[in-house]
Amino acid sequence: MKQLFFLLLCIPFLSFSQDALETKLDSINSIEDAEIFAKAYKKSNKSKVFTFNKEKHKTRLADELFKLSRGGKKVVKGDYKTTYYKVIEKEKTLHYRASYIFFDGDEMTLEDINEKRDKIISQYQQGYKFDKLAQLHSMDLNAKKGGDLGWFPEGGNIHPMFEEAVKNHNVDDIFTLDIEDRNWYYVVLKTHDSKTIEEITVLQYSEPID
Repeated sequence: MKQLFFLLLCIPFLSFSQDALETKLDSINSIEDAEIFAKAYKKSNKSKVFTFNKEKHKTRLADELFKLSRGGKKVVKGDYKTTYYKVIEKEKTLHYRASYIFFDGDEMTLEDINEKRDKIISQYQQGYKFDKLAQLHSMDLNAKKGGDLGWFPEGGNIHPMFEEAVKNHNVDDIFTLDIEDRNWYYVVLKTHDSKTIEEITVLQYSEPID
């Protein structure tokens, strides 16, 4: 009888907590709000804000979230926790795609870099695969992926000079790029036409199941 009484006391409390959470999530309507919330509950509830890109993310969860409108929520119940997702922003952004071979001007002379770049371009034009050349020569961790940068958004985190150079070339153009103030030197291959891709910014929050 005491156990039943205790359980009955707990039910309103659990219900109130759920309502409070729903109210809090409903009040979050901007990326800034979501980031403040995620920071506050990062350790205790694994809360975070992340972006899904329709070209990169092909999981079942991503597909289901893309079906939601802005402000839409999804609840995923597991064996040990319940995870809440809310779509904060939903937009379509122009993206570009290229592959590159990077040379660090702090490690090599410009003369040596230019000599290597001329040879690489010549080899590519003779039929060598760009990804193999990147694996052999690029001084960047991206060499493991054959230099493929993947789809990157207009006005994103890519250096503006790099973005502008890719934007102004045609598909299959191979060219050099110097960003001298950073001592960064590239051979770049534009691999795809520009493309509008849908992205969503999502807030995640998890609660353990007692």
